[in-house]
Amino acid sequence: MAVWRRKKVISFLVSGSGLIFSSVAQKITNNEIKARTGCVVTDNASAQVLIRARKMKIPAFFIDPERYASREEHENVIIELFEKCGTDLIVTAGYLRLLSRHFVSYYRDRIINIHPSLLPAFPGIHSQRKALEHGVKITGCTAHFIDEGIDTGPIIMQRAVMVLEHDTEESLSSKILQEEYNLIAESVKLFCEDRLEIIANKVAVR
Repeated sequence: MAVWRRKKVISFLVSGSGLIFSSVAQKITNNEIKARTGCVVTDNASAQVLIRARKMKIPAFFIDPERYASREEHENVIIELFEKCGTDLIVTAGYLRLLSRHFVSYYRDRIINIHPSLLPAFPGIHSQRKALEHGVKITGCTAHFIDEGIDTGPIIMQRAVMVLEHDTEESLSSKILQEEYNLIAESVKLFCEDRLEIIANKVAVR
């Protein structure tokens, strides 16, 4: 007998173009990921993700951090929006603000980030540039749960990308991005199927 499973609601934090957001949202629309989209929140009034989301008829909101006295106040407004949507999982797709302990604690083990390196190598910003400067031969991307550190949360899965002699920061970023699309979608799919379990800060796929 098939077991009925309520579709999880996926919401997004995005600061920029929303390419990764739209990739995941399209897979949800196509039923490749059995979930529902909640809403999109951005901290950037001119973010292209606002246009992308509205074209897909997904609620999208600009929440201006400058209007609030503290990061926690700003995040409380975001939490309120996510809760109204019934959010089960948050995907940070190019969100450039560091989340507070308060926010991370509220959504413990329910925030997935995609990072353009093979963590723990090259955390933070400019990861592709750092990979080229260090002369690594292989880099890639990592999907991980967010914790209180900078790109230190439990790793869900990774994809490797070869670094070629002629690669520039732009070309390497483009190659990694293609893998990011697949990696984040697969990670979200596994979460929605209840197949991810965190044991001693390591993620097991069931």
